[in-house]
Amino acid sequence: MGIRIAVVDDKRLLRTTLCEQLAYYEELDVMLKAADGDEFLQAMKVLKPEQLPQVVLMDIEMPNMDGIETVGITREIYPEVLCLMLTVFDDDEKLFEAIKAGACGYLLKDEKIGNIVRAITECVYDGSVPMSPRIAQKALSLLKNTSKPADNLLSQHDDCILSSREIEILQRIVDGLNYQQIGERLFISPHTVRKHTANIYEKLHVSNKAAVIKVALHKKWFN
Repeated sequence: MGIRIAVVDDKRLLRTTLCEQLAYYEELDVMLKAADGDEFLQAMKVLKPEQLPQVVLMDIEMPNMDGIETVGITREIYPEVLCLMLTVFDDDEKLFEAIKAGACGYLLKDEKIGNIVRAITECVYDGSVPMSPRIAQKALSLLKNTSKPADNLLSQHDDCILSSREIEILQRIVDGLNYQQIGERLFISPHTVRKHTANIYEKLHVSNKAAVIKVALHKKWFN
């Protein structure tokens, strides 16, 4: 059995088309479809723990309960379930609200199906924060702050300080790159990237990449 997938979208045609496209990939198993957040959460209640989806492809604007609210509730009740936004919205407000709610990534609906599938597998197996290119650009701009020295950029968090190298890696994490890609950009090994990332997690008291971004936004370090 492949990665268990849920698709939540109020547009029936889009929902059906996406499920049919995902069905071609043996590594995926679409096991739940819903038209809005409320319907999705009701369907989740009857599932056994081993039946829960591993990744939810979540639209944003839906009736009854929108995607951002649904992500927040899902992450609270089912912290092991990853929520990947799949939407037409590319504005800053939607992006940041989704990340703060606990989304593991943010893709636009015009992405090729292969890119969506790759994003799903990266969320599950690599802990990446996949984003469409122009979304990643928006997210990265939030983390760039030329008015503060890199070595002291995060000193506001209980006296914790990230090194300039850790800042570089954090920026590329937000850019949606995996360890291999970060290593290639910075000319270091993926193993070294993992070590730096582990140090970032320890300093910020988090356990995953989405949480790193959430902490930075919550503390308003980069405003």
